[in-house]
Amino acid sequence: MQSLKRYVDDLHATLDLLPIYLVDELVSILQEARLNHRQVFIMGNGGSASTASHFVADLAKNTRWHTLPDFRVLGLTDNMAIFSAYANDEGYENVFAQQLASFVRPSDIVIAISASGNSKNVLQAVKLARQVKARTIGVTGFDGGHLGSMVDVHINIPSNIIEQVEDMHLIIEHMVVKTLREIAKDIKTTQAAPVDDLSINQEEYQQITG
Repeated sequence: MQSLKRYVDDLHATLDLLPIYLVDELVSILQEARLNHRQVFIMGNGGSASTASHFVADLAKNTRWHTLPDFRVLGLTDNMAIFSAYANDEGYENVFAQQLASFVRPSDIVIAISASGNSKNVLQAVKLARQVKARTIGVTGFDGGHLGSMVDVHINIPSNIIEQVEDMHLIIEHMVVKTLREIAKDIKTTQAAPVDDLSINQEEYQQITG
């Protein structure tokens, strides 16, 4: 029982470390991507792979609104056939980069989830994303590792407890999706534009939402 209470107490302390302003920035980046039909890619290994898949599912389904375009989101952990083919033939460090190479374009969004920030396959993919001028977001724990210095937006949970880093990453995902759903409803009540007319920039989006 004492161990369980300590876990909850530690989690409360970790919650206080959440950089909410950076989560808000991620929301803005994703909303802009939605309105301009950008592709969103999400990746991670192990527990972070699970969070990446969860993020893809929630972003694709739970943000849908009839006056807005759906998110164009792809999980790089979810196609086991292509994932294992690249791992077997070209090395595990290339499983994400090789998938990205086929699809990513300038101004697309690449979200990399890595507790350590040092997963080689994640770093390789982010390097490629930057080369094509995609926007990169890193979600990390501990000290952020190498990933933290590579990405455009770095959301770090500075905790050394891996379970709670992963807890926080899932909380971030849920915060982002819920906020995006609320934004969609607010746009609907303020100024519902036809889907074909939604290629607007961030400044115009901010004018719509006030």
